[in-house]
Amino acid sequence: MHETSDAAVTEDRRRRDVPTGVIMVGMAAIAWWPAFTLGAWGEIFFDDILALWAASAAALVFVLVERRPLRGRLARAGLLLLPSVWLLLSFVAHDTVTDVGIALLDLAAFAAVIVGIPFTLWVLVRIVWPDFAAGTPLRSKWLIAVVVLGIVIASYVLGANQARFLTCEDFAISGNSPPTGCSPANGR
Repeated sequence: MHETSDAAVTEDRRRRDVPTGVIMVGMAAIAWWPAFTLGAWGEIFFDDILALWAASAAALVFVLVERRPLRGRLARAGLLLLPSVWLLLSFVAHDTVTDVGIALLDLAAFAAVIVGIPFTLWVLVRIVWPDFAAGTPLRSKWLIAVVVLGIVIASYVLGANQARFLTCEDFAISGNSPPTGCSPANGR
C-alpha cells in the first residue's frame, strides 16, 4: 500500500511539473528565431517584430480590461505598449528620419524586442495559465528564465557562426536570403 501512495505522490509532482515544461518549450520555440537572425544577419526581421507587436497589442487589451487593481495593470500595460510605440514612431517618422532618427528608431526597436519579447511571453503565460504564477515555485520560474535565456544566447551564437554548419543554399531553400559570410554548398 505504501508503494501505491509513493507512486501517486510522484505522479502528482510530475503533473505539477508539466506546465513548467510546456511554458519553457513554448517560450524557447518563440524566442530562438529572432536571436538566430540577429546573429546571422545582424538584425531582427520585421516579421518577428510585427509578430511581437500583434501579441503585445492583444495582451495589452486583455491587461486593460482584466478585473484586477488598476495600478498593477498600468505598469504591465506600459511595457506591453513598447512595440506599439516603436511601430507608431516608425510610421510617423518614416519620411522625415535623419541619421540620428534612424539610430533612435533602431534603439527603440531593440528595446521593444529585448523587453517586449520576454514580458509579452510572460503576460501571455499568465493569460493562458492564470494560476501558473501563484502556483509555481520560484525555482521553476528561474529554471524557465535560465533555460530560455540559454537557448536565446545559443541561438545567437549559432546564427553568428552559421557558416560552420549551414550553407548559402540551406538559407535559399528555406526561403531566406543567404546572410553575409555564408558558405557555398560546394565549399564544404
